[in-house]
Amino acid sequence: MAERYKTGQECPKTGTYAFDGYLDGTWTPAPTANESRIPLSKGETFPPIRSQDKGCWWKIA
Repeated sequence: MAERYKTGQECPKTGTYAFDGYLDGTWTPAPTANESRIPLSKGETFPPIRSQDKGCWWKIA
């Protein structure tokens, strides 16, 4: 299983990350297409899903 990172954590490695569920254990409502896969650089902070105002899990895509 791929390592997961949550909203607010520091990105350990530059790459593209994919939405992997909300912190509350739900998957809905779905993030927008622009929010479901994001590029991040090492040291940046994993963002929330702003359109839903919810923290989430991310995994390397």
